[in-house]
Amino acid sequence: MAETPEYLRPFVLSPPAREPERTDTVDTYRPDGEGPFPVVVVVHGTPLPPGLEAQPRDWPLYRGYGRLLAEQGLLTAVVGYQLPITPGPDGLVLDYATAADQVAAAVTAARADPRADADRVVLWFFSGGAMLSAGWLRDAPAWLRGIALTYPVVTPLPGMVAAPGFAAPAEAVGPGAPPLLVTRVGREHPGFAAGVETFLTRAGDVELIEVPNGQHSFDIADHTEESRAAVRRAVEWVRRRQAV
Repeated sequence: MAETPEYLRPFVLSPPAREPERTDTVDTYRPDGEGPFPVVVVVHGTPLPPGLEAQPRDWPLYRGYGRLLAEQGLLTAVVGYQLPITPGPDGLVLDYATAADQVAAAVTAARADPRADADRVVLWFFSGGAMLSAGWLRDAPAWLRGIALTYPVVTPLPGMVAAPGFAAPAEAVGPGAPPLLVTRVGREHPGFAAGVETFLTRAGDVELIEVPNGQHSFDIADHTEESRAAVRRAVEWVRRRQAV
C-alpha cells in the first residue's frame, strides 16, 4: 500500500465539520450567526509538490484551519493561486509578483463579501506562501489588522530565485509593518531558519510562537500537545487582532 503523502495527513486538531462555499479561487468558511464577521485570508504554501492528488484547498491542513477559524467567528477565505515557474541561468525563476496579484484579488473579493467586516482583516501565510506577504509588509492598508506567518519561508528557496523586481519579505519588512505573528519550529531547514532570523531582526511589532520540537508542517507532521498548543495560540492571536 502506498504511503499517504505528507500533505494529506490529518490536521493536529479536530474542529467541527463545516463545508466551505467554493468559487474558482477561494473556499469560504462562514461562521454561525448573522455577521458582519472579521475576515481571515489563508494563503497556502508554495511551490507545490509534483503529482498532487489534491489541491491545497482540499488538504486536511487548510480545511482544518478554515473550520477552526470559522468556529471562532471569523469569516475565513482559503485562497487557491498559481505560482509561475520558469528555468533561468541561476536556477528556477519563481514569479512571485504574479502569484501575489492573485492573492491580492482574493483579498479584495473576501472584503467585498456582504457578510464581511471589511475593516477587520488578518492575512495568514504558510511556508513558502509567506513570500507573497512582502507587499503587505511594505505598504499595509489601514484595514489590515495583522499578518500571521507559520513556518515561513521569507527568502527564496535553495536553487530558486525570485523574478526580477520582487523583494522578499526579509528585505521588505521594517518597523512600519503591521503587527506580526511568527510561528517558528525548532527542527526547521537551516536555510529557512536563517531567513527567519534576518526577518525578525528587521521587523518591529512581532509576537513569536516557538515550537521547539516541531518540524516544517508541524501542524500535520507532529501530532503532539506542543503542536496543538501552538496552533491554538496562533488562532487566538488572530482573533485578538480582530478585536482591536
